[in-house]
Parts: sequence; C-alpha cells; structure tokens
Amino acid sequence: MSKIIIKFEKYSFEAELNESEISKKIMEKLPVTSTVRRWGEEIYFDIPVDEEIKNPVKEVNKGDIGYWPEGKCFCIFFGPTPVSKGDKIIPASEVEIIGKIYGDLGILKEIKEGERVTIEKV
Repeated sequence: MSKIIIKFEKYSFEAELNESEISKKIMEKLPVTSTVRRWGEEIYFDIPVDEEIKNPVKEVNKGDIGYWPEGKCFCIFFGPTPVSKGDKIIPASEVEIIGKIYGDLGILKEIKEGERVTIEKV
C-alpha cells in the first residue's frame, strides 16, 4: 500500500492506494493539483493517467477511492450518488477500486465544486 495525502482548501485526508497498475501510475505522477467536481456524495477530479480498468465494480463502499476510466478521474465515494439504491453506493458506471480514504468522511460534504485539490505522497 502507498500512502497519500489529499489536500482540499480547508481539509486534508490520509489515504492508501493499493498496488494496482493504475495506483502505481498515479504515484509516479504525484504531486498533482486538480479541481474538484461533485456528483451526489461523490467527489472526483482529473488525474494524469489514462488506463483501462482490470477489475471493474458496479457497487462501492463508503471511503473507497476509485478510478473512473471514462473521465480519467480519481473518485472518492462517501455516500449515495444520484443513482444509488438503498444503502448501496452506485457510481455512474463501472470503476476500479484503487484505495481507501480515512478520517471524518462527513466533512467531505463541505467540499465545494471548483475547489483546488492536491494529492501528494506521504
């Protein structure tokens, strides 16, 4: 596992990326600064890798970090998306889970669309 820090304008979170090919390529590009986009209780932002996913999932867990190949984005899931059903968190389309974010995930509701975000190695 590779440790990273995800820094928003007011808050920072520790996270771990797994040892997937996508995660390794992301680690090679760090530090990266991007702009936050929101979709329901999902935060996503561009990352400088263009990879096909090898382990696609249609359902995620709270705190999962995913790679969404359609948008070449890093996604953080912390609650229902507009297409979620019941207590299942469902992304817009398949993602590959590449890690986990830690801390008070409720704070992520305060992150605004358009905020700057920086991802760094620990």
